[in-house]
Amino acid sequence: MSNAEAPKREISKYEARRRQIEEEEARQRREALNLSSDDSDIDTFVSARYRKKEKDHRRALLKNVDIDDERDDTEKQLDEEEKLLQSVAQNTALSTAMELARGVKYEESIKTSWRPPRHIRAQTEADAEKFRRKKGISVAGDVCPPAIGSFMEMKFPKTILKSLRDKDIVKPTVIQMQGIPVVLSGRDMIGIASTGSGKTLTFVLPLLMFCLEQEVGLQFSRGEGPYGLIIVPSRELAKQIHDVIAWLCGCLNAAGGYPELRVGLCIGGFPIRDQARTFERGAHICVATPGRLSDLLNKKIFNLQICRYLVLDEADRMLDMGFEDELRAIFSYFKSQRQTLLFSATMPKKIQNFAKSALVKPIIVNVGRAGAASLNVTQEIEYARHDEKLVKLLQCLQKTAPRVLIFAEKKADVDNIYEYLLLKGIDVASIHGGKDQKDRHTGVDAFRRGEKDVLVATDIASKGLDFENIQHVINYDMPEDIENYVHRIGRTGRSGKRGVSTTFINRKADLSVLMDLKALLLEAGQQLPDFLKQLGGDDDAMANDKLDNPEDIGCSYCSGLGHRITNCPKLESIRTKAATNLLRPDMSAQEGL
Repeated sequence: MSNAEAPKREISKYEARRRQIEEEEARQRREALNLSSDDSDIDTFVSARYRKKEKDHRRALLKNVDIDDERDDTEKQLDEEEKLLQSVAQNTALSTAMELARGVKYEESIKTSWRPPRHIRAQTEADAEKFRRKKGISVAGDVCPPAIGSFMEMKFPKTILKSLRDKDIVKPTVIQMQGIPVVLSGRDMIGIASTGSGKTLTFVLPLLMFCLEQEVGLQFSRGEGPYGLIIVPSRELAKQIHDVIAWLCGCLNAAGGYPELRVGLCIGGFPIRDQARTFERGAHICVATPGRLSDLLNKKIFNLQICRYLVLDEADRMLDMGFEDELRAIFSYFKSQRQTLLFSATMPKKIQNFAKSALVKPIIVNVGRAGAASLNVTQEIEYARHDEKLVKLLQCLQKTAPRVLIFAEKKADVDNIYEYLLLKGIDVASIHGGKDQKDRHTGVDAFRRGEKDVLVATDIASKGLDFENIQHVINYDMPEDIENYVHRIGRTGRSGKRGVSTTFINRKADLSVLMDLKALLLEAGQQLPDFLKQLGGDDDAMANDKLDNPEDIGCSYCSGLGHRITNCPKLESIRTKAATNLLRPDMSAQEGL
């Protein structure tokens, strides 16, 4: 080999090494850009980099398309549910026949003489909203009056303030802070708050002030009135509200210097003649159930010509119980505009839409989610076979001191529990719809006075009844819908106090209601038993975390959190009953043949 060939070999080795390094760098760049081995030169790298950007862009677009498709599906389902809700909701306005015939539509709220204190009026809207957020109050409506934090600033008489203090009612509850100023201002209102939150005083105290003002201006003559009408779903609740008003009226009369206010009670189970005597003298306030009120109005025992204040307490339950026709008939007796207030612990959208049609520029005051369980109640769920319920019931009574409320769906179960506890030496009373009115009042009064430690009842006692110091609520069975469950356990944990509820469930419980129960427990931060944890729900057609608006969560018909309106058991039950009635033969027509 010649000397001339040696440098050529050395250069070749150098070139080979350089090319190896370049190829290694190129390979690393290709890996970084996800390229194939064919992309070798710089132009290819540039175009490849562009292709990678295009690929990433396409991936992002596809991802957005998936999100949009998912959002579109959600919006489509919400639209379908809204149409379904509109098809089953009560859309005809609660208006008098004269108003409907003449096309009368009131545009402005009723004017009152009440004004909040000067420093409250001086608040900015930002200040008022800050106070509401602090108290957990949400409002909707035009020009909502500011919330007020004390009864004194609401300008109630000293006699009323002293009477409230005697009952350990020193400061207003959250619903009262916002609700009372709204009512005193003459505005129509929908009030939504959990059971035991003080809704009754929210409409009773302003009504007393309005009645005092009317009586001072011009005394009620014989047979005149009422000025205020309160309609409730059950006799027990009507008597409870009547007793609260009668107590406050008695306090005003005892103090002297105030005109006498009279309140009448219109409920079934008592002779109409006895109730008519109250209205012969002239009554300022009437507390009634729909059925008996319709009878008294039809018999012209009194009228609603000067009635300017209407309260529908537990409004959603009255409609659910089939009182819609009676309510429409009652509305036909009004002769002029009235201030209308609707209150409940559960106010699904089907009722809100219906209510808004009857109200003038309403203010919606909401403390917590409509249909939510009270956070003051510790909810315990126990699995119990039917044959072991009575034994478990006796064990549950040992959890707390008296007083205890026991709920059962069936009248027969109420009677069996009552007899069993009597045999065990427990002071117990019982009420249900099969007992006459005297026995029902006797049982409730004995329990209220503390003569009985335990009260066994059907859901007749869950509708707004207020018993002091209920330590424990026991559900002998799971109610047919979650609304009743919320009302039941709301008998304890009232007025800021703590309480316990125990609910027996087994395989007979409806799966949809158990799903609602599971969601309700999670919402309230309660402990889930293992048998509820195993229930599905994460793969629902529309999970709650996909919804931007909190109002869209759960069922818009019954407020249950564990299902949608498309598979609402309550709605399905109503439809089944309606279909059955349509298929039922017309017996009256057959009798006429």
